[in-house]
Amino acid sequence: MSTAAFGTGRIVKLVGLLVLFFGLWFTPVPEGLTLEAWHLFAVFASAIVSVVLNVFPLFTSSLLACAVVVLTNTLTPAKAYGAFANAIVLLVVTAFLVSQSVVKSGLGKRISLYVVSLFGKSTLGLAYSIFITDTLIAPGFPSNTARGGVLFPVILALAQNSGSTPDDEEKRRFGGYLMFCGMASLAITSALWFTATSGNPVGAGLAAEKGLKIDFGSWLLASCVPCLLVIGLLPLILYRLFPPGITATPDAPDRARQELRRMGPMSRHEWITAVTFIIMITGWVLAAPYKLNLTAIALAGLATLMITGVLTLNDLHEQGGTLVTFIWLAVLFGMSGQLNEMGFMGYVGARLAVGLEGLAWPVAYVALLVIYVLLHFGFVSQNAQVLALLGVFLDVGVKSGVPVHLMAFALLFASSYFSVITPQGGSQNIIFVASGYLKQGELYRLGLLTTLFCTVLFLVVGTPWILWVAG
Repeated sequence: MSTAAFGTGRIVKLVGLLVLFFGLWFTPVPEGLTLEAWHLFAVFASAIVSVVLNVFPLFTSSLLACAVVVLTNTLTPAKAYGAFANAIVLLVVTAFLVSQSVVKSGLGKRISLYVVSLFGKSTLGLAYSIFITDTLIAPGFPSNTARGGVLFPVILALAQNSGSTPDDEEKRRFGGYLMFCGMASLAITSALWFTATSGNPVGAGLAAEKGLKIDFGSWLLASCVPCLLVIGLLPLILYRLFPPGITATPDAPDRARQELRRMGPMSRHEWITAVTFIIMITGWVLAAPYKLNLTAIALAGLATLMITGVLTLNDLHEQGGTLVTFIWLAVLFGMSGQLNEMGFMGYVGARLAVGLEGLAWPVAYVALLVIYVLLHFGFVSQNAQVLALLGVFLDVGVKSGVPVHLMAFALLFASSYFSVITPQGGSQNIIFVASGYLKQGELYRLGLLTTLFCTVLFLVVGTPWILWVAG
């Protein structure tokens, strides 16, 4: 590729990226870390920075990172490629494939037309309908990814039926706005409900070690005010940050009702798709008490849709982007997991947290929460960060004088709302990212601003509320 084709600005960024990588690689290893852990961090950090600076796409950066860690013996091939068999990664990909049946069968169009008939006078109304729907179904879903598999096909149908496609720059933003609303909704409803994600009970277990008992009711009491405020404000804020282009559609509800009448009764494929989804959703809801595997449920649903002819092999072949998503997600998921296993994340969290000891507790509380949130740039799993860092930060906060209930709830809620800080910050994001409606730069910008808004609101509103109701 020529210099002109590559772009002078991009070359400058590439040189800067190489300086960062080699600078980190050859920096003396900090005491308490292994050489392999430090080198893995150098590769992982460089891969993320390359995406942020738009030097390489996420897929390309992931491929390079994976090759480097194996060829330099930083990771064994088994560890580097291990996440390709990870259940969460497979669940994300399968849920994305299953969601195509909702569009192909026409069920997504039918549902989207019904939503438009109720809320479709404005794009903002559609956004609020996404948040409200997710809020109502979240208590029964212990998996963000599974819940995303329910929301995504409806949002995709809403976008497509409004003429918004990833290839049309003028109308793409409408679909992009709704897609990010879906991502943001999953993040905040997981903080609202104790049972909305598996990480919440895990974190509550860590808080119990400090003598704080958390159940469904006490969690909801502490979360309701800040979370409901975010749900009420965030669609409007995102509307300002990322104008969707299409704003007012006053005739849309009437047109939707007319189109529903023209569609007539549900077809055979629509009924099969609807029943399959209901069974899958029921299985996901009952997964925890009956020890059912979420990925196996999704695979069974996909197989059912293919056996009945709702989806065909040609339909799956057309989803080439799914393979790209699967590869980069597996690579980053695996590298993040290895960083955690090697003790790097715990090391960084402990060093940062210990440095705050001796400060006045309000200062320590704010600093710990902000650092905890920002550290999610290095994680591809919310649960991984909860397991690696929440206990450490909670311990330092309590030793600094922060009330245990305040520090615990602040960290627990952050473990949900920080999931949008990067496109890979939560496995549930990937299904929306793979739609193509949002560019990488937009995802990082919106993710950072959304996380900043949530952090500030939870500090300003959540802090006094938690101190009052949970003290």
